[in-house]
Amino acid sequence: MLSLLLLAAALLVWPRLRSVRRLRPEGAREIVVPRVVWFAASAAVVHIATGIGGLIAAAVLAAVISRGVKQNQRTKTIRAATEALSNGLGGVVDELRAGAHPAAAAEGAAQDTPAPAGEVLKAAAATARLGGDVERTLRGLRQPLLRTATDQLAKAWHVSAKHGVALADVLDATRRDLDEQAAFARQVSARMAGPRASAAVLTALPVLGLLLGELSGARPVHVLTDTSAGQFLLVLGALLLAAGLWWTRKITEVAP
Repeated sequence: MLSLLLLAAALLVWPRLRSVRRLRPEGAREIVVPRVVWFAASAAVVHIATGIGGLIAAAVLAAVISRGVKQNQRTKTIRAATEALSNGLGGVVDELRAGAHPAAAAEGAAQDTPAPAGEVLKAAAATARLGGDVERTLRGLRQPLLRTATDQLAKAWHVSAKHGVALADVLDATRRDLDEQAAFARQVSARMAGPRASAAVLTALPVLGLLLGELSGARPVHVLTDTSAGQFLLVLGALLLAAGLWWTRKITEVAP
């Protein structure tokens, strides 16, 4: 407890770095603390407050929660990139039906399309302008956020080149397919909001139980942090909570 009080006091009297920043060069005024320092400080505080069992439990829960947050962010990024590519394909289709060359149509649409979707259209435009194999170029692109959409686009270009189907028609069909997939994903994600909220409430119940136990005088925190059995139960409970969070995310996640 004394160590925690000293740490809190140190944070309160931590010097302000605004004056130091003014003395630094303009391009290096921001003082960035390495992430490992924050991790080490957090681990030290948790270890002092809850023991080795609390440290292991916190590490397990932090890893699962961090992975879930990163997965959600990645899913949103993939959806945004796919929608941008769909909008870009709409511009390509309009240009093609107006009589533009495929290279010019893709290049013009790429200018108004954010990355990485714009990079896909630029690659297709450059290859088409040189008379190369657009399908092979699209399949060879290293775009992890648009791997599925790029494969669909490559297949559409292949169908047009091999069977003589109008490129505007197959690209328009690809665009509609991407839009339908995005709409379906948003609909399923909205329907999964309820189960996710229920899972979050169930995950918070053990913490509520600890608070009620402390208020009633049972001192569960003392048992968990100061006894060997409590340390074991703390780790076991964290593992069960982590398994529940992982399973909930697994059954409610929506493919982007």
